[in-house]
Parts: sequence; structure tokens; C-alpha cells
Amino acid sequence: MIAPETAILLSMGVPLIGFVAIWLLDRAPNLREAATLATGAVLVALTISIFLAVGAGARPSISVITVIGGLKIDFSVEPLGAVFALLASVLWVVNSFYSIGYMRGHNEKHQTRFYMSFAVAIAAAMGVAYAGNLFTLFIFYEVLTLSTFPLVTHKGDDAARRGGRIYLGVLMGTSIGLFLPAIVWVYTIAGTTDFALGGILPAPLANAGLLPALLLGLFAFGIAKAALMPVHLWLPNAMVAPTPVSAFLHAVAVVKAGVFSILKISIYIFGDRFLDASGASEPLVWVACFSILLASMIAMRKDNLKARLAYSTVSQLSYVTLGAMLANAMGVMGGALQIVTHAFGKMTLFMCAGAIYVAAHKTLVSELKGLGPKMPITFIAFFIGAMSIVGLPPLGGTWPKFLLMLGAADAGERAVIGVLIFSSLLNVAYLLSIPAQAFFLAPQEGEAPQPIDWRNLKEAPFLCVAPPVLTAIGAILLFIFANPLFNYLAPIAGAR
Repeated sequence: MIAPETAILLSMGVPLIGFVAIWLLDRAPNLREAATLATGAVLVALTISIFLAVGAGARPSISVITVIGGLKIDFSVEPLGAVFALLASVLWVVNSFYSIGYMRGHNEKHQTRFYMSFAVAIAAAMGVAYAGNLFTLFIFYEVLTLSTFPLVTHKGDDAARRGGRIYLGVLMGTSIGLFLPAIVWVYTIAGTTDFALGGILPAPLANAGLLPALLLGLFAFGIAKAALMPVHLWLPNAMVAPTPVSAFLHAVAVVKAGVFSILKISIYIFGDRFLDASGASEPLVWVACFSILLASMIAMRKDNLKARLAYSTVSQLSYVTLGAMLANAMGVMGGALQIVTHAFGKMTLFMCAGAIYVAAHKTLVSELKGLGPKMPITFIAFFIGAMSIVGLPPLGGTWPKFLLMLGAADAGERAVIGVLIFSSLLNVAYLLSIPAQAFFLAPQEGEAPQPIDWRNLKEAPFLCVAPPVLTAIGAILLFIFANPLFNYLAPIAGAR
């Protein structure tokens, strides 16, 4: 039995070993992809062992090195980090199966580089999940940005290069210009960057006027992976990447690393008592609400399917930020569950979009009319994923919105409840309309730029269809078995 502390280091080391194996097996595609899947399987086993240890009450930690002035590269696992790491590792395996079907179906070039970049990115995601302090979190946050840049620019055309420049410019600019100064400020005030339940900031700072709100704002906008408006533009521009990359960005690691970081900092650096006393989170409650509604309205106007899903992600991520800023137990629990349920729902939608492209070569919502009967499995999976994002039972996405409404009620923010309800109605309009028109509307002649060979049209290859079916089933199971996950995460709200 591997000790949890050893498993923490292996969770980052195993993907890097996989990176080398993938590189060495460049000329043997089957073995290369087997190495990817084997790496994923080992990583899942490691994250499960850590997850179980934390669930049993352990808080494994390990210090790697002291860099300077007491700043250490430390790892320490608590329930939120254990859940995020397990979620990312499991969905990485699902995404790897999907990637094999998609990349082979399109005869994509540079597939070895593609899988190598994924391996480094998942290692960075593990570092974010298990970071024991802000300094360590920042290091792996930056590695995650740099390792996913080749994925965003994979196609190598002008659009990919432009999207990559925006991706790197926004994420690196905000992290260096805002996130890093916030970390330095915390270190100056508290003398440490270590995470501690209930927060580490001195109580007198709560009475320092606008300073607490300014510090919290530096974190909220400096962690641009959370895609809070107006630092969200990198996300829709990253949609030039292949669909497996989009699924990875939206569900597995990148945006989830962003909102995970926001939630963790609100719990372990600020704490609810500090946020309540200072009122620092109040402005960001309304920034999150603004992002939720505006991004949904933009999504409704997007005909490109991936662009619509991208703006949907901007909206749905802001639910997590909202939960953190409500600064109470139900808010933080709603935000934590949203990380998990959104991952399954949105990954389902993106993989279905890729399956549609592989089978019918369609990318626009207006071109999908009549495809449902020809691709029933894909569009049923899409419908389930969309239902979860909307927050309708019996799908997992029901519970985060319910808890966020309770959190808003506890905080006395009745208008926020209205925002959540209106947002759900907007979700219905721009998501459920897609499978509805695919099943119930006939295609109009001349509507699609490229004619469909209706006689031979069928579902995409198995490896493009099975993964979204699995994640759709996961979205259903998250509704049924939400209580064990809620109880597992409950300690993070213990000091709230």
C-alpha cells in the first residue's frame, strides 16, 4: 500500500513518465496511445488512494523544498483538493479514449505532441489540486497555462495562432499582473502563504476600508482561468483547438483549476468571518451575477456550436465564484458541487459536438436540424448533458443551483435567487433547443453550406460516442448519489 504522501508525488511524477513514454513511442501509434491510457489508469489509482485516505480523516502533506524566505513548495490534501484531483484524473482517461477516436478520425498531424502536452497538463492539474500554499499553487497554475498552449495552437493555422496569442496573453498577463501581486501582499500581511481552514488574514485587516475588497479582486481577476468577465476572452478564443482540447479546457483541468483556486482561496486564505466582517466579497457577488447573465445572453446569439458552449462555460463557472463570494456554508458547498457536476455535463456536450463534426462535418447549430434520428445516441447524450447544465432533475446539476439558492437566502441576497432562476431559463433556451431541433425539425434545403449524405449518415466511431455516453450516465449518477459527495466535502464548510 502506497503512503498518501508518496502518492501525492507520484500523481505528478507518473504523468511525466508517461510524457517520456509517449515521446519515445512516436513511431508506434498503438503503443503510444496505450502508454497514454496506462498512465491515466495509474493516475486514477493514485488519486483514488488519496481520496479514500482523506475521506477517512487523514490530511496527508509533504514539503519538497524551501525556496527562499520561508516560501516552500508544499503539498497538502484536503477534501476539495482530493475531489478535484480525482475528477480531473478520471475525466482525463475518458478524454484520452475520446481523443484517440477523434484524432484518428481526422488524421490529425502532430498527435505525439498532442498527447505529450496533455500529460504535462494533467501533472500540473495535480499540482494545483494538492498545493499546500499559494506559492505552490501559483507555480503549477503557470505550468498548466504553458503546457496547454500547444494544445490550443495545435492546428497551426492563422486562427489557431491568434487564439493562442490571446490565450497566453490573457492568462499570463493576469497571473503575473494581478495574481502574483496578491500572493506577495498576503505574504507581507500574514507572513505565510499556507492554506488554513478559516483563513490566515489578520482580523484587523477586515476594518481597513477598501483594502480587503482590493485584495480579493486581485485574486478574482488574476485567476483568469475562472473566466470572470471581463477576463474571459481567452476562453472563446481557445475554441480554435480540436474538440478533445475544448473538452479538456472546459471540464478536466483548465477552467476547473481556475474556479477551484478561487474557491480554495476564499476558504483557506480569507475565510467567511473575514469576508463577512469586511464586506469584501459583496461587489464580486454582483460581478459573478453579471457574468452569469451576460455570458448566457451572448451564448444565445452564437450559431457556432463550440462558441455557444464556450460562453455557456463562462456563465456556469461564475456559479462557483458566486458560491465562494456568498461566504456561507451553502454557498461554498454549491460552488464545490458545481465544479463536479458542470465537469460531467459540459464534457458531455463538447464530446457530442465533436462526434457531430466527425460524423456529419457540421459546426453550426443551424445545420443540425434533422440529425437526431440519424445520430440518436449522440443527441440523447447531448440532451442529458444539457439538462444537467440547466439544473433539472434527475441530473446532477440540480443540486449546485439548489444549494446556491439556499446560500443566497442565507446571505439575504434575494435578487441573486432571481438571477439563478433567470439563468436557468436562458440555459433552456440556448441548450435544449439544440437536441429539440435535431430531433423534431426537418432540414431546409440550401440551409447547410455542405450537403449531408443522408443515406450513409450514421453515428461517429465508437470511441467518439462511448465517452459522452459515459459522462452522461455520470451526470445522472451525480443526482442519485449527491449525498455522499456532499458529506465528503462538508469539512471545507466547517469553519463557515
